Amino acid sequence: MDDSIVVAVDPGREKCGLAVVHKQTGVIEKKIVLTANLLTEVEKLAGFYNTLAVVLGDRTTSKSARAALSRVNIGDRFLNIIMVDEHRSTEEARRLYWQENPPRGLKAFIPTTMQVPPAPVDDYVAVTLARRYFAKL
Repeated sequence: MDDSIVVAVDPGREKCGLAVVHKQTGVIEKKIVLTANLLTEVEKLAGFYNTLAVVLGDRTTSKSARAALSRVNIGDRFLNIIMVDEHRSTEEARRLYWQENPPRGLKAFIPTTMQVPPAPVDDYVAVTLARRYFAKL
């Protein structure tokens, strides 16, 4: 199993942000999925990228997500769930969103701190959680 790759999860009531992040090369894949599909998606990603490490945000619905994910196994091994502090991760995710998707036209003159991204940033929150995990290693 590859320790340098994690599947990061920003758990939510209706939707969850997912990101597969490599320690050195960064984001491999990110997406937003319905909470009802979380287990299936994490199992697919962990199996495809050959990792057991799942970074999970510690706030909204984290207890139920952790309980559900702890029953998932890849091959004959269970996932290694690592809790990460989610405090202010949404603000960090918004900054990351605007770095990757700078505003255009007249919106470029408005500071991004005064704008709301046009789409949910749950996937960017998952990226932020993975980065926090790798920063503590």
